[in-house]
Amino acid sequence: MKILTIGRVGQLGTELARQCPAGCTMVSLDLPEIDLTDPESTAAQVAAADADLVINAAAYTAVDKAESEEGLARAINAEAPAAMAKAAAAKGVPFLHVSTDYVYDGTGTAPFTPDSPTDPLNAYGRTKLAGDLGVIAAGGPHAVLRTSWVFSAHGGNFVKTMLRLGRDRDKLTIVADQIGGPTAAADIAGALLTIAHAFHAGRGQSGTYHFSGAPDVSWAGFAREIFAQAGLSCAVEDIPTSAYPTPAQRPANSRLDCSSLETNFGIPRPDWRTSLADVLEELGERA
Repeated sequence: MKILTIGRVGQLGTELARQCPAGCTMVSLDLPEIDLTDPESTAAQVAAADADLVINAAAYTAVDKAESEEGLARAINAEAPAAMAKAAAAKGVPFLHVSTDYVYDGTGTAPFTPDSPTDPLNAYGRTKLAGDLGVIAAGGPHAVLRTSWVFSAHGGNFVKTMLRLGRDRDKLTIVADQIGGPTAAADIAGALLTIAHAFHAGRGQSGTYHFSGAPDVSWAGFAREIFAQAGLSCAVEDIPTSAYPTPAQRPANSRLDCSSLETNFGIPRPDWRTSLADVLEELGERA
């Protein structure tokens, strides 16, 4: 199987390259080979590629900055994926696209299902939702995989921020009224490769799916587990979202119902605490 991956240097692109199995060839594109602000050129790259499947692991993910750069975020998160998905559909090549829990409004306490009504609270969520809809509208074989709270040993993420701050401070105030499932980039990569193999074998079922770590937890609870596994004595004080204002509004409820992914592809929710231990081990931060 030949896979074309869009996004080589991010958290997910890095893990996809690391997990590429024997018998699988992966070509990963990133700047300067591909410019996601130019949808036509990205579509041309997909059209010209000798690939059995395309994975779009690239995105504009600066949530707060997107409030003032929504046009740029839309080009990368919506227009480019739609164009690439159309090019893939024209060739009959499956297109796997990674999305986010931020497409939902975060109300209530029940987990969102893939067919729950969407109503993004911020620019980032709006652009990602537009990308999802563009991929679906392309009409080819596809899987939109919505995930949440991504972390890894690479790039910038909550785990690495907590480690840096936790080493220097005795106490941190962390939001405790936003609930979701932390998800390791390595686990997302593994899920995507399982989906890819299913499509390659003719068993892939097009649709929108959810994938997040279990159990659901608050940011404050996530921070406590990071400090416990890293052996840091930094205390965590719970605060409400209102005490930590940000340019972009965050959803309070990021719980995702991932049952259809397990039903259709046999992929269960991973325990993020185990994945966290692996990341800390890689970073040399495990107690």
